[in-house]
Amino acid sequence: MSLVEVTDLTVGFGSLRAVDGLSFRLEKGAALGLVGESGSGKSTVASALLGLHRGTGADVGGSVRVAGIDVQEAPDAELRRLRGGKAAMVFQDPLSSLDPYYAVGDQIAEVYRVHVKASRRAARARAVEVLDRVGIPDAARRARSRPHEFSGGMRQRALIAMALACEPDLLIADEPTTALDVTVQAQILDLLHTLREETGMGLLLVTHDVGVAAESVDEILVMRHGRAVEHGLVGAVLGAPAQAYTQELLGAVPRVDAPRTASAVTEEVVLEASGLRREFGRGKKAFVAVDDVSLTIHRGETLGIVGESGSGKTTLGRMLVGLLEPTAGEIKPGGGVRPDVQMVFQDPVSSLNPRRSVGESIADPLRAQGERDEGRIRGRVRELLERVGLEAAHYDRYPHEFSGGQRQRVGIARALAADPRVIVCDEPVSALDVTTQAQVVALLAELQRELGLALVFVAHDLAVVRQVSDRVAVMRRGRIVEYGPADEVYESPRDPYTKQLLAAVPALDPEVAAQRRTARRQLTAV
Repeated sequence: MSLVEVTDLTVGFGSLRAVDGLSFRLEKGAALGLVGESGSGKSTVASALLGLHRGTGADVGGSVRVAGIDVQEAPDAELRRLRGGKAAMVFQDPLSSLDPYYAVGDQIAEVYRVHVKASRRAARARAVEVLDRVGIPDAARRARSRPHEFSGGMRQRALIAMALACEPDLLIADEPTTALDVTVQAQILDLLHTLREETGMGLLLVTHDVGVAAESVDEILVMRHGRAVEHGLVGAVLGAPAQAYTQELLGAVPRVDAPRTASAVTEEVVLEASGLRREFGRGKKAFVAVDDVSLTIHRGETLGIVGESGSGKTTLGRMLVGLLEPTAGEIKPGGGVRPDVQMVFQDPVSSLNPRRSVGESIADPLRAQGERDEGRIRGRVRELLERVGLEAAHYDRYPHEFSGGQRQRVGIARALAADPRVIVCDEPVSALDVTTQAQVVALLAELQRELGLALVFVAHDLAVVRQVSDRVAVMRRGRIVEYGPADEVYESPRDPYTKQLLAAVPALDPEVAAQRRTARRQLTAV
């Protein structure tokens, strides 16, 4: 009997068919990746394995069996025993999955006590044990910490520890590395691989990142519009995809070994920063976010700024735009939020006012520059909407009526409204699927060519940065540790930190991924 048996699964929400006739099996100790874009139905499938649609009004059909339990027919009590006991789930956002008011160890202990009739003391000991198992340093002390005291990677490890507490047969990981830096992502994927080797548990990995799947699973099932498009061994599917959609997905994946066509860079310097420093706080509690950073940006070029969370790259970007004043150093031209330097933010949802139409948001820079003729304003906004691939008629629509990629196009249109010479893009594609990501990157490149824009592209994704950049600055702890032409930085990195970042980038070839995993293990053991 297979660990997971899904037969002709359908999940509907009113008139929407989210999953449409899906069937697959997962054997004990094996790993299957569900891969697809947002809206493909993969997370809906993951929820169906634990019966999480029960009581939600969803129309679920077909058959789902997990660890011998018929999820559709099982009584509520048996379903509760399945969840966390036989099968456990790790969600995408660990911060929202953990209670902010309780210590991490207490939350793990509570899960253990629900499924195993253990004493409080034994449950706390088990919590410390599994936290130590997933690599939380000084686990006994950190078990008393609350979620906000953990980094993103540590919170995800804590969720994995909670899932492991009852020694489940199946671990369902739903986008477990989406919000993590590349090195932390590699650590989590290595951890999942090691745990599967040591415990024999099965793994169902839900991800939109084909590279993450290549690093982690034996088989891959590609989903689109709720259906299986392609299913097979990961090496076969990724090495020679049979279906056009799979080929499209793979073609959209940015690669660190594929340099882009150089921009039409001129000698004209459009922005220059020298000796930038930014501190937060005062006295002994002062924190230096950016420390002695100097750079120049030329008309028509893209400067990539790459680094992990906390490296100072976003703070640097905000200083270049004028949203933050440097503690020391100089930016030319300087003074305030400059119309010649605009910004595209990471999260297009939070950067757009939900109570105002997108047209009005795009019009803000025009009004800030003194334009008062509403006819000219509306005409210019409609031009910009069409310029970024939207429709002029979208002027009166609100942000919630757009997809993530469309909202990011709105953000780009708003940045263009002020006729800038430089656009600072702060993680502009990190929340997008690979195909949508490729479309936004292509749009930026097209605008750059036509308008002669300079771009500062801030990101933690080294593959995307390689795809778009002429020059690259690698930041760590507020400083630039490597700076030069993109080809040189990627092909012949000098700094050990740059080498570490590149070694952590997911490989699409499972054999290469295995070699890198072995190398990382050896490096950790030294």
